This record gives sequence, C-alpha cells and structure tokens, in this order.
Amino acid sequence: MSSNYSLKYNVDIVMCIDVTGSMKGILNTVKQNALNFQEDLKALMVKKGKKIDKLRIKVIAFRDYLADGDNAMATTRFYNMPEDKEKFKDVIWSLKPDGGGDDPEDGLEALAYAIKSDWTKDGDKRRHVIVVWTDTSTHELGFGKNYPRYPKGMAKDFNELTTWWDQMNRESKRLLIYAPDAEYWNTISDCWDNTVHVFTEIDNGLEEYEYSEILNLIANTI
Repeated sequence: MSSNYSLKYNVDIVMCIDVTGSMKGILNTVKQNALNFQEDLKALMVKKGKKIDKLRIKVIAFRDYLADGDNAMATTRFYNMPEDKEKFKDVIWSLKPDGGGDDPEDGLEALAYAIKSDWTKDGDKRRHVIVVWTDTSTHELGFGKNYPRYPKGMAKDFNELTTWWDQMNRESKRLLIYAPDAEYWNTISDCWDNTVHVFTEIDNGLEEYEYSEILNLIANTI
C-alpha cells in the first residue's frame, strides 16, 4: 500500500477575523492561535501519516463599512509558510480591536473576499479552507453599500454569494465558522456544503473556543 507521504497536499487557508471593539477581550487568543496554526497543523498531520507539501495563509480583518469606512476591511496576499512566517506574524500582531458600531458586522463581505481568493491549483490533493472568527452576527450583504468606497464587484445579495460558494471546487473547499447562533451564519451552515459551524455565545465572546477543534476539523479533511 502506498504511503500518504507520496502524495503532495497543497493547503490554502484564509482566516477571516473580526477585529471590532467587542473582540478586545479575546482577540489576543485568536491571534496567538493564528500564529501557532502552521506548526500545530503540521504536527497533527504527521500524526495522521500525512505531510503538507505547501501551506499558504491569508488574513482578512473585518469591521463595518458604515461605521468604520476605510478601516472596515483589510486583506493580505497569501503568505507561503514557513518562508513568510515573520511577515505573517507582523500582520497578525498589527490587528487591533476597534470600531464596529452596532452589533452585526460585515462578515459576509469578508467571506465574499475569501471565496474569491487566488486559490492554489497545484498538488495531488488540494484544500481551500476558510475559517471565520467572530463574536457577533452579520449584516446582510450590501448593508454598507452607501459608503462611497464600498467594494465594486461585491456579491449583490446572499443568493449570489451562495452561487460563488457553489462555484468553488467541491472536493477542495471547506468552511469553518466560529460564530454565534445567528441569522446568515446558521443559514450558511444549514444550506452550504462542506461547512461546519461551531456556536459561540455573543455575551461570552470566544471564551469557550476550543482551538483543537478547528485543527482537527481541517486535518481530518485533508
């Protein structure tokens, strides 16, 4: 029987991180988890007899277009790991909890940016993984479109966003949502394929967050 090590596993991970003011108490925990992610995933894969040939990580930090304007969304390129580890580290530690306005944020726009990422096409097996971390619900798509520099080409509504997800490669794509039991996050987990929603309580932020759960969810799909 051939070993899993003979196959090339290329993994892209996009981390969508809520960086609004309400995340102040737990953002450092999320950031530390993000920084440990590459080594922890690598170690877990070794235990499963698999080896990631190429791992790339991208960050999308999101707030609220109407409340935060130009600071509502920040996206990076994909960082090759571990070669770009220090650049990735600088990005993660630069994230500061601020703004957000009302409770819902523009998480669906962040998800749209993630879906439209420049995903890898190389390797014998590929995984295109999106992880969303937030302690609150999300506005409907287009809630902030009256902001003058709201992104052009954004999905016009939730149905179009669903189409974008459907157009991703079914074998490769995975979506892990760590968010409250709330509208849209629930709809996504109920209706979109290859999706896992780990519930959080808004009042408790991500205090009950189990980092190992997300690592295992990703490793088990590779």
